Amino acid sequence: MCKRLTVKRGVRGLWVIVVALALMGCAGVGEEAGVNQSITAAQLADLGEAPELTNAVWLNTDAPLRLADLRGQVVLLEMWTFDCINCRNVIPALRGWHDAYAGQGLVIIGNHYPEFQHEADLDNLKAAVERLEIGYPVAQDNDGATWRAYNNHFWPAMYLIDKQGHIRYRHIGEGRYAETEAAIQALLAEATP
Repeated sequence: MCKRLTVKRGVRGLWVIVVALALMGCAGVGEEAGVNQSITAAQLADLGEAPELTNAVWLNTDAPLRLADLRGQVVLLEMWTFDCINCRNVIPALRGWHDAYAGQGLVIIGNHYPEFQHEADLDNLKAAVERLEIGYPVAQDNDGATWRAYNNHFWPAMYLIDKQGHIRYRHIGEGRYAETEAAIQALLAEATP
């Protein structure tokens, strides 16, 4: 998610500090491990109805997933691409949440929108999903239909969709894992319609 900066030689020291601070923010520095980030569902704004998923190619699932069929469950939709280091850094948290909450009604979906041509190759995506030990469903979004439907501009980006199909939480970049997990817990605890 962080962008590369070009610096002039005369202000290099200042830019090094600025870049270091930006990278610390992207990496979630300052977030204390194990901090109780108590969030209630009432604190999560309704950001509107989530656009339906129309992806045709899916990995780690027998059939394409549709949000309409997932009503009553909480969906974490993550926008990612396999060569993005920030995306790879988020995957351990996603795997952990999948393991911890899938039995409670959380469905994690990785929407893979490629940045580079080699990432669009399905065999390369399959190899990356296996190498990265991703067990949750992954949708291939080579045409960017889902990416655009969510008006997304960044890798990685996470969208939490409640049991009624509304976006209730969005996070761009790495970090805020405790906050995101607290939002997952709050939406799972919300009454089913």
